Amino acid sequence: MDFTKKALPIGTEDFEKLRKKNYYYVDKTGLIAELLRGSGEVNLFTRPRRFGKSLNMSMLKCFFEIGGDPSIFEGLEIAQETELCRTHMGKYPVVSVSLKDVEGRDFRLACRLAATRISAEASRFDFLRSSPGLSEDERELYISLLRRDMDQETLSSSLWDLCRLLEKHYGQKVILLIDEYDVPVQKAFYNGYYDEMVQLIRSMFSQALKTNSSLAFAVLTGCLRVSKESIFTGMNNLKVFSIADAGFDEYFGFTDEEVREFMEYYGLTDFHGKAREWYDGYRFGRSDVYCPWDVVNYCYDLRIDPNVLPGNYWANSSGNDAVQEFVKRLEAGAATRELEALVAGDAVRKEIRQELTYREMYDSIDHIWSLLYMTGYLTKRGEAEGKKLPLVIPNMEIRDIFTTQIMDLFREHVADDGVMLREFCGALKDGDTQKTEELLGKYLKKTISIRDTFIRHSLRENFYHGILLGILSFKGNWYVTSNYETGDGYGDILVETEDEDIGIVIEVKYAHNGDLEKGVEMALKQIEDSCYVQKLHDSGIRTVLKYGIACYRKQCRVALVR
Repeated sequence: MDFTKKALPIGTEDFEKLRKKNYYYVDKTGLIAELLRGSGEVNLFTRPRRFGKSLNMSMLKCFFEIGGDPSIFEGLEIAQETELCRTHMGKYPVVSVSLKDVEGRDFRLACRLAATRISAEASRFDFLRSSPGLSEDERELYISLLRRDMDQETLSSSLWDLCRLLEKHYGQKVILLIDEYDVPVQKAFYNGYYDEMVQLIRSMFSQALKTNSSLAFAVLTGCLRVSKESIFTGMNNLKVFSIADAGFDEYFGFTDEEVREFMEYYGLTDFHGKAREWYDGYRFGRSDVYCPWDVVNYCYDLRIDPNVLPGNYWANSSGNDAVQEFVKRLEAGAATRELEALVAGDAVRKEIRQELTYREMYDSIDHIWSLLYMTGYLTKRGEAEGKKLPLVIPNMEIRDIFTTQIMDLFREHVADDGVMLREFCGALKDGDTQKTEELLGKYLKKTISIRDTFIRHSLRENFYHGILLGILSFKGNWYVTSNYETGDGYGDILVETEDEDIGIVIEVKYAHNGDLEKGVEMALKQIEDSCYVQKLHDSGIRTVLKYGIACYRKQCRVALVR
C-alpha cells in the first residue's frame, strides 16, 4: 500500500476531521451554494443509507457555524463563491442533532436516548449558563436542556428552546440540522411504540420547524419521506428533495467522473469497470450515481489485495428486511414473473407512492415496491409512463442481495420437505439420472427462474448452482465443497458421501436458448478437461459419479458418466 496517498475516508462523517486529517474528499460543497440560492425554510433530503447524508450535514455545520475554521474549505468549490462565503460562512449559530441512534427497545428508553442526543448538543453552548443576553429563567431553562433524563414535555420543546436561547445570545437566527430524522419512528414501529413516538416527534418538529421564529432555515435528512399526516402535520414551509427530484441530485453519491478520478488517484483505474458494474446504477433526479460507501470500501480492499473481488458492503452495513418481505410476498402466483424480470435485469413498471407512514410500509405489495425504490434497492431506468416508473435492480451488489434472499427462502422450503430431500440425495448417489432430473425439476418449480437477458452467462449458472448447493447443504453426513467466486462464476461441486468409496462431481451449465442436451455435453466435457475427479481420487475415493446438469428457466437435464 502506498502510504504517501491520502487516507480513505471509510465511515468518516466528521467533515472537519476529514479535511484536517487530509482524507480523500469528493467535493460536495456545491450543495451549500445551491441550498442558499434555491431552498426552502425547512428542507428535507431523502436518500438511501450510505450515500453521504451525514457527511454533508457535518459539512453544513462547519460552513455556517460561528467560530468555525474557514481554512478547511480552501481549494473546494464553495471557496469560489466569494460573496456567499463573505455573507454566510461562520455567521450563524447552528444546532446539529443526529437521531440515528435513537432506537430503544421501549418508548421510555428511546426518549432517554433522544434526550441524551439533545443534551449533548446543548452542552456545546455552555456559555449560555452565564449569558448576559438571557434572563435568569432562560438560563435555568438552558440548564434543564442538559439533563439526560428530561421529561417528555421538556424534550418536546427542547430544539425550539435551544434555538430561542441561541438567537437571544447572538442576536442572529439559527440554522437547525437534523440528521436521520426518521430513525426513531422506524425503530418505534419495529419495537411496538409507534404511536407514542410519532406524537413526540410531531410535537418536537411542530415547535422547532413550524412555529419557530428563531429559525433561519433547517435541513433534515432521512431514508423515507414520512407522510405529512404522520409527522409534518400542517407544515407548509417544508420543501422535500427526494431521489425522484432533480434538485441537489449530484450531491449525494459519487458520479462516474468522480469515481474515475478517485480510482485514478489510487492507481486503480483497471478496476473501474468492476466498480461500475457492482456499485453504480442509482438514478437520483437526472444524475446516475454510485454508492460512496461501496466505492471507498472496494478501493480500500483493492489497495491491500489487487486480486480481491467486489464485495457486498452495503448489505453488511444494515438489515435487508424490505427485500426479505418482498421476496416472500412475490414467491407465489403471477407476481413471481415480476421478481424473475428484476433479477434478470428487466424493468418492471410500478406506480410509486413516496409519502408513506411506517405503519403502511408492509400493508400491500404496492407499498413495498415504493419502499424498495425509496431505500435504493430499486431505481428508475427510462422514462415514466404516466404515474408509473420503470424500476430495475441498480447493480450487481443489490442483485446479490435479492438472490441471497431468494436462496434463503428456497432453503426454508427444502428443509420443510425431508422426504423429497432424502429421495433426491439417494437418487444422486445411486446414479439414477431419471429420478435426479425429476426431483431437481420439482425443486426448480419452487423458486424463480432466470431468463435469457443481458445478465452474464456465468451469473445465470451461479443461480442454479446455488440451488443445488442449497439442497445438498441439508445432507448432514455429506461433505460438500464448491469452488465459488463472487461475480465470476462457480466451478465444480465435489461431494464426499457417507460411503467412503463413493464421491460425486457435479458441473452445472446454463442452457443458452434452451438447448439442454448441448449444455449437458459441455458440463461433462468440462469435468473431464479439468480433471475434477482427481481431487476425489486423491482423498482415497475409488468410485466417482460425474454429473453434467443443464438448466434453463424451470427445466433441467441430468446426465451421468461413471
